Amino acid sequence: MKDERKYCTSIGGQAVIEGVMMRGPEKYAIAVRKPDGDIVIEEKAGKSITKKNKLFGLPIIRGCISFFESMIIGTRALMFSADFFDIEGEEENEAEKTETWLERVLGDRLKDVVIGFSIFLSLVFSIGLFILAPTYITSFFGIEGNAAKTAVEGVLKILLFLGYLVAISRLKDIQRVFEYHGAEHKTIHCYEAGEDITVENVKKQSRLHPRCGTSFLLIVLVISIILFLFVPNGGNLAWYMRAAYKLLLLPLIAGVAYEAIKFAGRKTNALTRIISAPGMAFQYITTREPDDSQIEVAIASFNAVKPSDKEEAKW
Repeated sequence: MKDERKYCTSIGGQAVIEGVMMRGPEKYAIAVRKPDGDIVIEEKAGKSITKKNKLFGLPIIRGCISFFESMIIGTRALMFSADFFDIEGEEENEAEKTETWLERVLGDRLKDVVIGFSIFLSLVFSIGLFILAPTYITSFFGIEGNAAKTAVEGVLKILLFLGYLVAISRLKDIQRVFEYHGAEHKTIHCYEAGEDITVENVKKQSRLHPRCGTSFLLIVLVISIILFLFVPNGGNLAWYMRAAYKLLLLPLIAGVAYEAIKFAGRKTNALTRIISAPGMAFQYITTREPDDSQIEVAIASFNAVKPSDKEEAKW
C-alpha cells in the first residue's frame, strides 16, 4: 500500500491540562485554554542535544537522550498548564499573565528541582510497577527457568500497563486530557498529509498515530520480553538481583524502542504496520475524539513550532 503521507515530520507533542504541548526541531510550545476561554501560548527554545552532539545523535544513544528530554519538557508543560487553574480568580497585571505562580514564588532554579523530583517519582513508580512487581511475583510463585520467568513477567507487564491505562481513563479529568491527546495526533496527521491546518481538515484525521508515547511504552515492554528471552539474565538469581539486571539494560531497550518508533513513523508498509499495530490499539484507550475548541488549541500549539520550510521538519 502506498504511503499516503506527503510529509514525514519529527514534530511531536503531548496533551496537558486543557492544552497541548508541541515540540518542533528548534523549540517547543504549550497552548492552554484558560478558564476565561482565551488561549495562552508559551514558546521555549528546545533544540535536542542529539542535534548538537554527534555522539548523542548516534542510534540507540539518541533514543535514551530523547526519552529523558521528553520527560523533562513534558513535566514542564504539565506544570505550566496546571498553574493557570491554580491562579484562577487572582487579579494579575499584564506583566504577570505569562508568568506562572511557580515561577514567581520559587524561581527557575527551585522550579527545576521540583521538575527533577517529579520525574524521579515517575521513574520510581514505573520501575516499581513494571519491573520490580512482575519480577517479585514470578519469584514468589516459584516459577523456574529464564524463559518461563521472562514470559510470565512479560505478560504481567502488559496486563499491568493495560490495567493502568483503563483505570485512569475512567477519570473525568483524564478523559479531557485524552481528548486533547486526540487533537494533538489529528493535527500532526493533517500536517503530514500536506493539507491546510484548519479545524475542518484536522477533524477528519485519525486520532491514532504511530509515533505516540503510548506506542513507545508498549514497544519498550515488548522489546524487553524478546530481549530477555534470548539474552541470559539470571534466571536463578534472587528476584532483586534479576530486577537490577533488567534495570541496567533499560537504557538499551529504550534506545531500541525509539529507533523502532522512528522507523514506523517514516513509512507506511506491512512491516511498520506490524510494529505500530499494538501501540495503535492501545491508543483507543489513551485518545478520544476532540471537539472544535480542543482542536483550536492543538493547532495554536502546532503553528508556534511549525518550521517555515517543510524540509526542516523532516526526520
